Amino acid sequence: MQWTTDRPFVPLDRLRMRRHAVRFAAHGWAVTPGAFLTGHRFACGRPGCPIMAGHPAMESWEDSASTDPGLVHRWWRHRPYAVLLATGRRFDALEVPASLGLRVFGATRLHRAGAGPVAVTAAGRWMFLVRPGLPLRAELDRRMDVVRHGRGSWIPAPPTRMPEGPVRWAVSPEQTQWMLPAPELVQGLLAEAIGTVREPRLIVPRQLSTSRRAA
Repeated sequence: MQWTTDRPFVPLDRLRMRRHAVRFAAHGWAVTPGAFLTGHRFACGRPGCPIMAGHPAMESWEDSASTDPGLVHRWWRHRPYAVLLATGRRFDALEVPASLGLRVFGATRLHRAGAGPVAVTAAGRWMFLVRPGLPLRAELDRRMDVVRHGRGSWIPAPPTRMPEGPVRWAVSPEQTQWMLPAPELVQGLLAEAIGTVREPRLIVPRQLSTSRRAA
């Protein structure tokens, strides 16, 4: 399906988002509805909501995020919500710029050890899903363009649509049989890659789900 930022959602979009959300929940990945793109801003359905960027559609999203497929199915009954995955439970997400993501994605060691799911945004942010709980290494924590999404954070999951285009899988969960790599492995490869790429002029990531998380 070809996306454009000004194309209105149709019923098939809602059904597609719901299908993916239910599939994540069925595999134990906590899901919460997210504001969906209408034109060039996001709408969550809450009256008077001032947030224009991507955000959870529920105020108490962290408490209500669910792995219950039936509940998730009902959430997408009327609106084409974005699909957001709560991090810090079954997995953390290491969000990095494309310069680091591409370098690590091509690393032989990553594929030999078993790469986990990797999502990519059209804005050039790479999200490596890893087992939860490990804080960022010092080399990574110093960079504001590297973000660990743990407890209290979330990431947009494919096929959620962002202003630049849809989120997609570089490595889907099915390809890894829903297995997750050790965070030490991926963080180690990211730390090695830092020395091989040029320091960015703009160090604040273009897409950042929440404030920086390390807990």
